[in-house]
Amino acid sequence: MNFIDQLTLSNTHNKSMLCVGLDPEPKRFPLKWRGDERKIFDFCAEIVDATADLVMAFKPQIAYFSSHRAEAQLERLIQHIREVAPHVPVVLDAKRGDIGSTAEQYAIEAFERYGADALTLSPFMGFDSIAPYLKYHKKGAFLLCRTSNPGGDDLQNQRLANIEHTPHLYEHIASLANGPWNTNGQLGLVVGATYPTEIERVRSFAPNLPLLIPGIGAQGGDAQATVKAARSNQNARVIVTSSRAIIYASEGDDFASAARKEALKTRDLLQSCL
Repeated sequence: MNFIDQLTLSNTHNKSMLCVGLDPEPKRFPLKWRGDERKIFDFCAEIVDATADLVMAFKPQIAYFSSHRAEAQLERLIQHIREVAPHVPVVLDAKRGDIGSTAEQYAIEAFERYGADALTLSPFMGFDSIAPYLKYHKKGAFLLCRTSNPGGDDLQNQRLANIEHTPHLYEHIASLANGPWNTNGQLGLVVGATYPTEIERVRSFAPNLPLLIPGIGAQGGDAQATVKAARSNQNARVIVTSSRAIIYASEGDDFASAARKEALKTRDLLQSCL
């Protein structure tokens, strides 16, 4: 089963567009584990167990593991997701962007070492920085397109003087991802929930590509506007991510049940926007 098929299956099985981001910060763990880097797996595994039937995907952010020398815990976590929620794909959020043999090594890291189903990538260095990942024919890749951070305007929203039909850089990226770059048919785009008008523009250039949309929850994105802009047709796959608002819904011993409650509320809110 390829990544696109996995998304379809998890969406149908769990009736969900929600992706829970796994960004473990030991200083925010419940008191019994607070500050203990050795408990990263335990914390994330409890979040996974509490929300596995409510999500379309899980998205571990690699820096939150590697900064604590917890790569082995990340490997173990992804294997745990495989065991408790085999129908839920794992998107490794790493935003890699390099060329040639270095990109090949990053692809090995993501897909062979960690066993992720998809990876986030920066397209800034062009197609040859994307191509090594696409050699994994059943694996997905999400290209940064129109991100939710304020600094995204610095480059993504700049106008391109010599390309008429895609006047902004983010539109050009969407067009490339929908066309010549999508050699394995598994590409998607990262677009921020804080820019629903631009999500709509991205959809006009990439009507069926999966969109990974951060910005709901702690970043304040509007769920209804986001889903309306992203869900232009029945084949449009929409994965809306929420991290801190869910995994830190409580910093007490009830953190897992609180995460489930928040995930359920978010999933139902997104479904109500269809």
